[in-house]
Amino acid sequence: MSTVLLFISGAEIFFILFIVVMVFGADKIPGIAKGLGKGMRQLKDATEDIKREIHKSAEKQGIDTSFTKEIEEDIQAVKRNLDDVGGTISRK
Repeated sequence: MSTVLLFISGAEIFFILFIVVMVFGADKIPGIAKGLGKGMRQLKDATEDIKREIHKSAEKQGIDTSFTKEIEEDIQAVKRNLDDVGGTISRK
């Protein structure tokens, strides 16, 4: 059974990594990965800050935000169902 990540096979991932090593060199790859990790973390932190500011602004204006928790719970339930279906499909 092979693992599929973003519809890319193991051989394709290996080929992409090989090209990256050839272009940047093995010594620079950890620095590139570290930079990508920092960038992704900053993006996540920024989106969390925006969410917090929106909720604060809504609370100041007296807007009821309790429905967002219900929506988030529904989204999580759908994600769990998709994971269950995806696990069943990938096992066959």
